[in-house]
Amino acid sequence: MSDKQIDLAVLDMAGTTVADGGLVLRAFEAAATAAGIPAEGLEREAARQYVVDTMGQSKIVVFRALLGDEDRAQHANRAFEAAYDEFAATAAAPIPGAAEAITALRAAGIKVALTTGFSRGTQDKLLKALGWEDLADLTLAPSDAGRGRPYPDMVLTALLRLDIDAVDRVAVLGDTASDIATGLAAGARIVAGTLTGAHDEDQLRAAGATHVVASVTEFARILLAERSETIERA
Repeated sequence: MSDKQIDLAVLDMAGTTVADGGLVLRAFEAAATAAGIPAEGLEREAARQYVVDTMGQSKIVVFRALLGDEDRAQHANRAFEAAYDEFAATAAAPIPGAAEAITALRAAGIKVALTTGFSRGTQDKLLKALGWEDLADLTLAPSDAGRGRPYPDMVLTALLRLDIDAVDRVAVLGDTASDIATGLAAGARIVAGTLTGAHDEDQLRAAGATHVVASVTEFARILLAERSETIERA
């Protein structure tokens, strides 16, 4: 165990701290229809699988890769956000214990950043729907940092904005391989996968997760226990 305690937890939203309930895939279906992808057939099936495989990445980047045309990608992204906003307004719910876990981390002196692959506008609407506008120390969308997952930008932006001394004082939690990739690329000491979202344990471990946890509450317990041990040794 490192002698350096974790001072920053960077947590994904949908699937990690927020129960997705299939909202991303429902919104994708609306976006795919708006972009002209046939409702049935191999093209739709391949597009749906690509969305699952790249879950957690910036949505506009996903649509660019799928459609190969900037105008179609922007149109699909707008349709996705409109559909997700509509669904989330009534169906968004926290992962059980998520708000309490975040509050406990902050009370122990660990700063918390909430990150997403959605746009800033969609993230803000989701935070409002949950009543989480002031829950974390910082919230970040890809546009706030430069690039979304799997790049390290959001993790490193959180480190800089919250005045954290080093990357080995950072822990990252997410439910997808893309979340794991961004944490590893940023050099975080703990890069954990949670089983409450899109990808299973095998996928998370194959991506390089240092830990796989049942939920954000278990992740918080790990960080808090390590912090207590570090303080006791000091």
